[in-house]
Amino acid sequence: MSPVLLFSLVIVYFLLLLVVAWFTSRNANNDSFFIGNRGSNWMLVAFGMIGTSLSGVTFVSVPGTVGIESFSYFQIIIGNLIGYAVVAYVLLPVYYRMNLTSIYNYLQNRLGFASYKAGASFFILSRILGATARLYLVVNILHATILQNFNLPFWVGALVILLMILLYTFEGGVKTIVWTDTLQTACMLIGLLVCVWYILNNLDLSLVEGAKALSEKGYSNIFVTDPSSKFFFLKQIVAGAFISITMTGMDQEMMQKNISVKTLKDSQKNMMTFAVIFMGVVLLFLFLGGLLHLFAEARGIEAKGDALFPTIALQYMPGAVSIIFIIALISALFPSADGAITALTSSFCIDILGIQRNPNLSEKQKKTTRQIVHLSFAVLFLLFVMVFKWMNNPSMIGLILKIAGYTYGPLLGLFAFGILTKRVVNDKLVPVIVVVAPILCFVLDKYQKQLFGDFQIGLELLFINGLITFLGLMLISGKEEAISLKGN
Repeated sequence: MSPVLLFSLVIVYFLLLLVVAWFTSRNANNDSFFIGNRGSNWMLVAFGMIGTSLSGVTFVSVPGTVGIESFSYFQIIIGNLIGYAVVAYVLLPVYYRMNLTSIYNYLQNRLGFASYKAGASFFILSRILGATARLYLVVNILHATILQNFNLPFWVGALVILLMILLYTFEGGVKTIVWTDTLQTACMLIGLLVCVWYILNNLDLSLVEGAKALSEKGYSNIFVTDPSSKFFFLKQIVAGAFISITMTGMDQEMMQKNISVKTLKDSQKNMMTFAVIFMGVVLLFLFLGGLLHLFAEARGIEAKGDALFPTIALQYMPGAVSIIFIIALISALFPSADGAITALTSSFCIDILGIQRNPNLSEKQKKTTRQIVHLSFAVLFLLFVMVFKWMNNPSMIGLILKIAGYTYGPLLGLFAFGILTKRVVNDKLVPVIVVVAPILCFVLDKYQKQLFGDFQIGLELLFINGLITFLGLMLISGKEEAISLKGN
């Protein structure tokens, strides 16, 4: 496949995004950027969230894990469904009742100013690390398949892609992203379906025969019943529930789109519709992963992990399918990066700088500040992408979930404490608690073999982190009267 042709496709696709951005960002203001003027259509948000949640990591890494882990990843997705229900019927009513622009304002109203700043800071850290890890994976593939043929260094490709994202999100923000994510999700799913269809036909298998072939190889096994394994089904399901509660319900990027919907009822419909469709799409990605491994075995292909899907798509499929793969890959890249930069800009402007509540700033000054922050996060993204390039991790999905365990755990503890208890914390000590909890989790994870023997801690590290944070908050809390006396 000609690198010039592939690069031309990337440019055409980007120009299409610019056209969408131009239409959606006309007359945009700060409210458009932050919450889409609370006028987003719930069906568009639900469909677009699929692309944001899947990202390039799911597109590439999930199929690559099937050879080792079979369909066990689906255990997490079952847990996700439980978590999304909690988000829809526990967290969203709180956010709508308080009419929030940033969900971390809840922490200020319930726990205090220091708690609010701590929660927002952990979101910013979480989203920078997670989004740049996802961005690195796809940039790395695009560099290997297109950009290195033009003798361009890796950092140039990363910079160009970030500039593209900046151009179509700079004005419209969430108002634009709701529409571009819908377009990109559609392209990604079309690519997925075409690749499944091609491999089934190439292997001369029907859909049912393909499922049977995967079962015979053991690729389609979902449930792991060994309690000591980190993939034990109860661990994975519980972890999946808490992953979706934190990485969706306590994440400004995901909730920013949900609270841009007009009513709570529509937002809840959006969340549960997305949850059900998301399960089906991930199952199809796992099915594709199994087919890719069957194809690789039949052709003697040695590529594994994150390299498997790109290698087969670009070297062993017809040119037309390779083109569809590249378009789908780009479509998987942009939703996870554009939403992240927009959400980080929103959170930093609102939660850290406090520009929305500053009466001394004009709308023009607020907009200028927002744009400077937006550009700054793009620079930060470039730096972190280069760090991940240096690390060269073979499977990014495992790394991203590990990062989430450390960075989203404190958010889980903060929100759980606020919602499940009526106790008042010593707000000044909250930042200490949310820093100590991940450190303790790191020690548990590093020395788990010495501490627990054959029992393995996996994704439940997120729950443990949240629990330690929750217990720490209990230690520095009391009834309102007692806290007031201590404060005096």
